[in-house]
Amino acid sequence: MAESNEGMTYGASGVDTGAAGRALKGLADCVVETHSFRDAAGVGRPLRGLGYYANVLDMGDGRGLAVAADGVGTKLIVAEMVGRYDTVGIDCIAMNVNDLICVGAEPIAMLDYVAVGTADQDVLAQVGQGLLEGARQCEITIPGGELAQVKEMLRGEGATEGFDLVGTAVGTVPLDRVMWGQDIVPGDVVVGIASKGLHSNGYTLARKALCPDGDYSRHDDDLGRTVGDELLEPTALYVAFAKDLFRQDIPLHAICHITGDGYMNLTRVEADVGFCLDDFPDPLPVFKAIQSRGNVDLAEMYTVFNMGIGLCVILPADHADAVVATSTRHGYAARVLGQVTDRAGLVEIPQHGLAGRGGKLERV
Repeated sequence: MAESNEGMTYGASGVDTGAAGRALKGLADCVVETHSFRDAAGVGRPLRGLGYYANVLDMGDGRGLAVAADGVGTKLIVAEMVGRYDTVGIDCIAMNVNDLICVGAEPIAMLDYVAVGTADQDVLAQVGQGLLEGARQCEITIPGGELAQVKEMLRGEGATEGFDLVGTAVGTVPLDRVMWGQDIVPGDVVVGIASKGLHSNGYTLARKALCPDGDYSRHDDDLGRTVGDELLEPTALYVAFAKDLFRQDIPLHAICHITGDGYMNLTRVEADVGFCLDDFPDPLPVFKAIQSRGNVDLAEMYTVFNMGIGLCVILPADHADAVVATSTRHGYAARVLGQVTDRAGLVEIPQHGLAGRGGKLERV
């Protein structure tokens, strides 16, 4: 990538999602083959293939066990550079439980996996503080986990000489209430629930745009705080909000977690529909700073980042007000972003002249 910092993209910064998808095929084929191993037993059979936010296992008697796994990614590099690890446990929980609610599940537990070069007592205690706070907010347990000391496999900046944090979460959902987006129809609306910033996606690009010199302690006038503090803002936890929705008599058609791939995440739903989003809020300062300083094209921004919306709820228009009110009650601003269309697989953002299929938005 040119040192001029012009025209930054996620791919040029080091993350090629298209190549990753192609590379994954052989592994994914083997994983899917295992799904047949429980056909005879019934219990534990996955209800669908790969690619949705979470999968659900048939546990018999109409009960489902939702499962999801995810990590924090290169946000951990910021934690190492700043020397502060007390929030990344929240991120690890959020990235997992926010996926579970997308299938209609109530999260109940998460296992954590921590890999380090050197086990540092203070660092691990701080990680534990974040895990504790995230679990408290979501009312889940952490029944176990694993610490691996693998110095030869890691490269890091902090006391641990390399650090990774990953979780696997589980939740419960009645089989007759599992959501894959199968009930979405044209005319439904998309309600956007506010994010708290970058969350835990796009950090390879964000770090290069905002902090090319590696000085995360520098105060940034545009952000109103240090770059490190901005980038360590924890991912929003939407579990309490979702559980509140589940208790209400609201015909939810889908919940979509806006993470990597930005608004192309909406096309994961099972229904053959498209989306027209035409009322986004003004982007948070962090997104404006990334776009400006990295000269990042707007299409790339809405493909890589959440742009201020961390979760989308899709449902009939006459129930949108109830979702907005519930979100507000839980401390997250919400608004109707747009509606579902009959243009299958197409995501349109006419507000910014963008549209896309197949994983990426482009200018139109």
